[in-house]
Amino acid sequence: MNTLISTPRRLVAALIAAGMLGATGAGLLTARTAHAFSFGSPAPVAAAVAGTPAPAPALVTLPDFSQITQRYGAAVVNISVSGMRNVSDNGDDGDSGAASRQRQGPQIDPDDPFAPFFRYFGVPGNGRGPQMQQPMRGEGSGFIIDPNGIVLTNAHVVKGADRVTVKLTDRREFKAKVLGSDPKTDIAVLKIDAKDLPTVKLGDSNNLKVGEWVLAIGSPFGFENSVTAGVVSAKGRTLPDDSYVPFIQTDAAVNPGNSGGPLFNTRGEVVGINSQIYSRTGGYQGVSFAIPIEVARHVEQQIVETGKVEHARLGVTVQGVNQTFANSFKLAKPEGALVANVDDSGPAAKAGLKTGDVILKINDEPIITSGDLPAYIGQSLPGQKVQLEVWRNGEAKTLVATLGNANDKSGKVAQADQGVKKGQIGLALRPLQPQEAREAGVEQGMLIEDARGPAALAGVQGGDVLLAINGTSVKNMDQVRAALDKSGKSVALLIERDGNRIFVPVNMG
Repeated sequence: MNTLISTPRRLVAALIAAGMLGATGAGLLTARTAHAFSFGSPAPVAAAVAGTPAPAPALVTLPDFSQITQRYGAAVVNISVSGMRNVSDNGDDGDSGAASRQRQGPQIDPDDPFAPFFRYFGVPGNGRGPQMQQPMRGEGSGFIIDPNGIVLTNAHVVKGADRVTVKLTDRREFKAKVLGSDPKTDIAVLKIDAKDLPTVKLGDSNNLKVGEWVLAIGSPFGFENSVTAGVVSAKGRTLPDDSYVPFIQTDAAVNPGNSGGPLFNTRGEVVGINSQIYSRTGGYQGVSFAIPIEVARHVEQQIVETGKVEHARLGVTVQGVNQTFANSFKLAKPEGALVANVDDSGPAAKAGLKTGDVILKINDEPIITSGDLPAYIGQSLPGQKVQLEVWRNGEAKTLVATLGNANDKSGKVAQADQGVKKGQIGLALRPLQPQEAREAGVEQGMLIEDARGPAALAGVQGGDVLLAINGTSVKNMDQVRAALDKSGKSVALLIERDGNRIFVPVNMG
């Protein structure tokens, strides 16, 4: 080993003699190269000296993103917008902290508890409090998908804009027409009056693998055609503000102005549109989200053909299945979408879906997390029939539903507190009085007067209405005791609170 490091010239001579190294390349093998050989198996070197050909070592190479940038960078555009926006009478646009200093208002509901963390990076949004009109300007990114001037970007980039300008890399500028936008998926389609434009190549995000390299091109902070790279961190992410999109999570650096720009794979194909970041500061912190290109194409095709976008609706509120729920409903593993509420007049109710059902598959596609269901439904069309495999009372059932229109009413993904603790369930209950039932909008149930121990830690509160235990309706103490006696160490409580229904997992073991 030490001999190899100290005498590289002898090693070079041996390799040349064995035909493993050309004379022109001999000068490239230095003491450092020999050091690298010494940390591998000595067998290849010994075989080379003896005149026996040795297999070439496997080389790991990083992708050359310069080729992708050179070929497709001209199809990535800068988008600038101007218009009027509402601000509070103190001049604040409703944001705070770094996001406000960057003039970057969140498009998420400002009352959403995740609003400080999930941020779009484009045009400021509406303020809060007393409002007045003030001129606004913003920048984003986009990319050309048709040589006759069709451009894709984010809906929040052009939201509220009176004028949209598209600037190409050759410095030409065009006034753009917004053909349509879809806030539910955050996709907008623009048209500029130009011909023979450079275009990107569209790929398939379904073939993306976690850990695969990706490239982002955009205009962060107005720096046009900036290139950053990273890897796919996860797929199928569902964010609090938008349950229709199964986001691609990456660690490619994106910042305000990157919104609407393309995300490329190593083959130079666009697999996503950069849309959001997770941030406590308003700037990049290593977690970025992109809209899969299939979602964007689905929206773009509808806008170009009809000028509007329609999404399907099932008419349910669902939540995730954790281990406690899986134990309560006797599921083999914690997967699926737990139905917390069914719209009485919706497609799900007509198909026979019930509160407490767990949707395991839709059209033979497995539902692993609750977000998989609304993402699938959102990309379907009204009137389409879907086959649902559901878990009910310990066995699988098959139902067929005809999807409705999401513009009428959209389902939600419910959120539940997950805290549990060993011990008794800890509920003080009494039957609902008729007036209380009418006020709560339910036919029957048990009023929770107090919650302690595991129930309180799981998020149950005094004043909640208990409707069911493990999917079995309860209206008196005998039914409650019977349901709890059949339960194991965990139980799923269906709770009504402020007009919303949600399953709460409680671990009593």
